[in-house]
Amino acid sequence: MNYPNLEALIETIRILRSENGCAWDREQTHKSLRRNILEESYETVDAINSGDMDNLKEELGDVLLQVLLHSQIADDNGCFNIEDVAKILNEKLIHRHPHVFGNIKTNDTKEIIANWDKLKSEEKTERKSLMDGISKAQSALMTAQKISNKAVKVGFEWENDEQLMDCIKSEFKEFEEAKSFEEKEEEFGDILFAVVNLARRNKIDAEQALIRSNNKFIARFREMEKNSPKPLTELSFEEWDTLWKKAKIKVKERK
Repeated sequence: MNYPNLEALIETIRILRSENGCAWDREQTHKSLRRNILEESYETVDAINSGDMDNLKEELGDVLLQVLLHSQIADDNGCFNIEDVAKILNEKLIHRHPHVFGNIKTNDTKEIIANWDKLKSEEKTERKSLMDGISKAQSALMTAQKISNKAVKVGFEWENDEQLMDCIKSEFKEFEEAKSFEEKEEEFGDILFAVVNLARRNKIDAEQALIRSNNKFIARFREMEKNSPKPLTELSFEEWDTLWKKAKIKVKERK
């Protein structure tokens, strides 16, 4: 296969980082671009959620830009280049798909995932704990999901949803009984972690569920702003409640 546009893009990034290129691009480092790669990733998720393929195509390009920039910075520093990145990724994919590139037989995706995890653990021999390798840069909600998924793989799991619901209720009770701010903060964190486990047990992505709820609240709040008979700061609780109930009826579509 031939990818002239990809090759041209790689060359464009090289020129931008060169002596005669762009001063801003030359100044960038791995650390200075940390926020960019996170923002571009979240914008890509937004594009996926919207179902807008043109926007998704553009946002994937922005993510690719970050990959190429980091690779070029590493190349400039004599560490590695984009070819090295592609090589190690390709080798990893082939190694972790022996049911495609080897002689391993699998019956379903459950076996594929189990085999993937086994091969990954064999590669990461430096990891002594199941909790090693969890990113510290992702959101706390995503981290909680990762921790929960890792723990359940070795059998650390509730027997049913009822047991988990009892756990959640007990966490709320401990929150109510907490005296200091520190205690309340800790117990509130326990509530969130328990609820993340409820999502995981029901095959719900807690991050995506919260994104949907955030978007729904924003849409309903805008509806209240549009229909408010006076400035929002002058509304009574009863007026707020009436506007909210009308907004909930108006904005109820699931996207």
